[in-house]
Amino acid sequence: MAEQTTLKYTAEHEWILVDGDTATIGITAYAADKLGDVVFVDLPSVGDTVAIGKVVGEIESTKSVGELFAPVNGTVTEVNDAVVASPELVNSDPLGDGWMIKVAFTELPELLSFDEYTALVGE
Repeated sequence: MAEQTTLKYTAEHEWILVDGDTATIGITAYAADKLGDVVFVDLPSVGDTVAIGKVVGEIESTKSVGELFAPVNGTVTEVNDAVVASPELVNSDPLGDGWMIKVAFTELPELLSFDEYTALVGE
C-alpha cells in the first residue's frame, strides 16, 4: 500500500488511496489503535452503491463498535474478504492488508492531507 503521506483522509478516520477512478478505503492506524483489538468486520457487498458520509460497514473490537463511512460516492467494486476472515489485519496492517473496500467513484470530495489529518488527531 502507499505511504501515509500520499494517502488522503477524512475527519471520520478513513484513509483513501485514489488510483484513476477507483478509491481504496480503510481506517487509519489512529482509528485502529483507538478501537483496540478488532474482532469482527462487516462490509458492503460488491455492487452496492455508497454515498459520502453514509455508514457502509461496521468494525467491532473488544472495546467498542466503530463505523466505516463512505468518503466518496460510487459503487463498491471489491471487498477485502481477508479482513472479514481475519479482522486482526485491521490492527496489524491498517494501511496495507487491512484495507476495507474499493469503490469506483463518481464524486471525490475535498479530503484531508496527511498533515491536516495529523493536526486533527493531534499526533
